[in-house]
Amino acid sequence: MDSRTEIITVTVADGKQIKVEVTPIGSEEDVSNSIQSFEQVTGAIEGIAKSVLGTIERIKPKKAVVEFGLELATESGQLTALLVKGSGKANLKISLEWS
Repeated sequence: MDSRTEIITVTVADGKQIKVEVTPIGSEEDVSNSIQSFEQVTGAIEGIAKSVLGTIERIKPKKAVVEFGLELATESGQLTALLVKGSGKANLKISLEWS
């Protein structure tokens, strides 16, 4: 684990709590003792998926594969999702096929 990362507890939609590794960004603050909501992360995933799906529905490929990597961070005491480098050195990898 990177020395800048912390393990924190977050609550997911069904109320269960899970531990996640986060990177503090911005000014330093102690977030390890508070329980964060995972809702902002799932909201970010949903927003990215809807945006990509809208484009895919307009261009109508026969097959589409979308990959993206998220890193969890804390900023101003809130859990944040960041797109991160993935395979192929891209934040978002999209493969489309037509026949």
